[in-house]
Amino acid sequence: MARKYDEKRFPDTGLFFSLMFIATLSFMSPAFAEGTYELKLPLGLRQDAVVIPEDNTLTQEKIALGKLLFFDKRLSKKNSIACATCHIPSVAFTDGQPVSTGIDRLQGGRSAPTAINRLFSSAQFWDGRAPSLEDQSIGPFVNPVEHGFRNHQELVDKVKSIHGYAPLFEKAFGAAGISKETIGKAIASFQRTLLSGNSAFDRHNSAQDERALSASAQRGLSIFRGKGLCFTCHSGPNFTDEKFHNLGVDWDTDHIDLGRYAVTKKPSDIGAFKTPTLREISRTAPYMHNGRLATLRQVIDFYDQGGIDNPHKDPLAQPLKLSEAEKKDLMEFLLSLDGEGWQVAPPTDFPE
Repeated sequence: MARKYDEKRFPDTGLFFSLMFIATLSFMSPAFAEGTYELKLPLGLRQDAVVIPEDNTLTQEKIALGKLLFFDKRLSKKNSIACATCHIPSVAFTDGQPVSTGIDRLQGGRSAPTAINRLFSSAQFWDGRAPSLEDQSIGPFVNPVEHGFRNHQELVDKVKSIHGYAPLFEKAFGAAGISKETIGKAIASFQRTLLSGNSAFDRHNSAQDERALSASAQRGLSIFRGKGLCFTCHSGPNFTDEKFHNLGVDWDTDHIDLGRYAVTKKPSDIGAFKTPTLREISRTAPYMHNGRLATLRQVIDFYDQGGIDNPHKDPLAQPLKLSEAEKKDLMEFLLSLDGEGWQVAPPTDFPE
């Protein structure tokens, strides 16, 4: 018997996925059949930038299993929180909240970043504390305000108690069975299929459709690459340097998050956070590591003022002196970065 998926936990997905999932099947093909998975990147993404460890090559079985684990609320202390609770498909695998809410309605201290295009980096989380997507995938399970397990053995025991998972793990990992490592590998494998490309910008940039960008968006692209200094950090096909920068986001408040410094203990990392991708940026509000900025216009204004001064601010963050027209053009360009390849329908049946 299969457990039915509670669609109320992920609102407004019906029409969204009926239109978008079918339209993007070509990027996810082949589906979840047996055997090796051929990763097909949407237009604009680069194969040579993909990070897949040698001990966790992509297979159909791992991806199918990882998808179930990602959406299964039973993988929490009180059967109430799934990975997808804070990484909701219909809002580009974020949750639309300044900070995320976990077990017992407890709130974390940071905004849930998108899970899209995370196969282009090793270090994960806003502070880069997880050295791989596999490590990231199992971290929230033992966070007391997220999934709430005291340790990873509790997680393993919980998965083993759902007997329908055993044959799926055997199919995906053979004799390795259910363990902390195989749970992480399965979820990481699924996350590596969450892609965003083939945006209006990509079609324009590849000369496939030079009219894909409006005149305003093209002016915005020039600002992005020039006067706006955006491309300095939001670089490459995924629009991120995957580095850490202090912009002073919360330095005018009573709560200063030390960011990357908590991981490295390097003074140069005080208040620094990872540069997020700009792909699907219109869908991932609110913005910054603490969700402080509710709209893209607020983000543009924040950068235009040069961030917030503090002793550790990145010297790249300087006043831009953009005109109102330039800000509108820059906004139009950012909106052109919405693409395809991540519209994955949640499962409706789970192992019993």
